[in-house]
Amino acid sequence: MIEPIEKIDEIIDEWLVQLGRVVMRLSDPQITRSAGEREALARSVHQYAVCAATSKDPRVIRLAQQLDDTLKPRLRLVASRG
Repeated sequence: MIEPIEKIDEIIDEWLVQLGRVVMRLSDPQITRSAGEREALARSVHQYAVCAATSKDPRVIRLAQQLDDTLKPRLRLVASRG
């Protein structure tokens, strides 16, 4: 009976990989420019993390981490003149 459950897990993992790739594309700063778009992205990343939390697929885990990193503020280096 475990075999069908494993197959379902594989299918869900494949869907999560595809969904994660879509959300990753949407995380591009050229796409998510406004505050509303950034809020929507944050909600999508959070929902992805909730769905991915029980996955053992390394691709899903990696995508979840990469997506989480997209929400962290980007630091800019500023050269000082002195």
